[in-house]
Amino acid sequence: MALISLKSESADKAATPSALHHLRATPETVHWGYFSPDIKPALTVKSGDLIQAQAVTHHAGDDPELMFDDDIRRIFTEIDPATRAPGCHIMTGPIYVEGAEPGDMLEVRYFQMKPRMNYGSNLAANWGHLYEEFGETERVTIYKIDPNANTASALYAYDVEEKYVVPGRITHCPECDRSPALPGITLPARPHLGTAGVAPAVNEPVSTIPPGLHGGNIDNWRIGAGATMYYPVQVKGGLFSIGDPHVSQGDGEISGTAIESSLDVLFQIILRKDFAFPSPLLETPDCWIVHGFGEDLDQAMKGASMDMLHLLTEHQGLSRNDGYSLMSVAADFGVTQVVDGTQGIHCRIERRIFPEKGTVKDPE
Repeated sequence: MALISLKSESADKAATPSALHHLRATPETVHWGYFSPDIKPALTVKSGDLIQAQAVTHHAGDDPELMFDDDIRRIFTEIDPATRAPGCHIMTGPIYVEGAEPGDMLEVRYFQMKPRMNYGSNLAANWGHLYEEFGETERVTIYKIDPNANTASALYAYDVEEKYVVPGRITHCPECDRSPALPGITLPARPHLGTAGVAPAVNEPVSTIPPGLHGGNIDNWRIGAGATMYYPVQVKGGLFSIGDPHVSQGDGEISGTAIESSLDVLFQIILRKDFAFPSPLLETPDCWIVHGFGEDLDQAMKGASMDMLHLLTEHQGLSRNDGYSLMSVAADFGVTQVVDGTQGIHCRIERRIFPEKGTVKDPE
């Protein structure tokens, strides 16, 4: 059976790129810790254009010898720490999409995510789910990435006395006491963006830490190469930014972070005026995933449930009763993360279970 997609024929026609843009992450092209409609665009594109952009991790200071290059060092040293607020993530952009208006959708097709350096950092942070149970100690684990095998393994770990408070902390790791970590364990690398989204329609900067209807810090490891995200446009031009690059993460992100590692990202932005969706929507090669957010997991679960019901009724033509039944027997709910203040639940349903349009069989 064919896989049903939210991509349309008109969107596919518009997907022929007229340009390839390169967007380096520098102090002049990033904004640290916030989304805002008032940021001057770092790049202007037309619908269908390709963008090769750099996404920089704010945890590169956990081992600057391994995770800095000249441009990253400039970002860490030239951007005033007092302006890295109210969130913590380094965001590349924003990208202004010509013709985008509130109510439209940005269809962002992610094609490639490659580690910029073959190292990353995981922090057992003060905002981690079990911080108190671990004696209120922060611990960094540095991972090495094998790009050929697409795997990661721990190099070493060390404890940090001070809490991670100011984004972009540099711990001078070469001078720290290192301990072995995870001997003999190799895990799959799953490069993805923890944070990406459009500018919210607000009059003040919005923190990059909590996820929301604009996207933001969703922290779903499935937002990687081969995936397509749909973001609801809230301001003119969309003002789309990427950041918080990860090499691997488990659902829940329980210690507070993933393996944080800078990535080079190739993606395409297509302006969609032919459909709408209330929240960030993910389409992977085999499924759709909706995202719910809330102050607790119950609230996030309700949001994910209602948005999946919206997908099934508005975009697949099911009745509410049929959609509710299908969700109970075929949809998988999971905890996206519990460490970003606003908590996240995602709901996944396979695309292959749906018939092609026009092929619904009569009931027997």
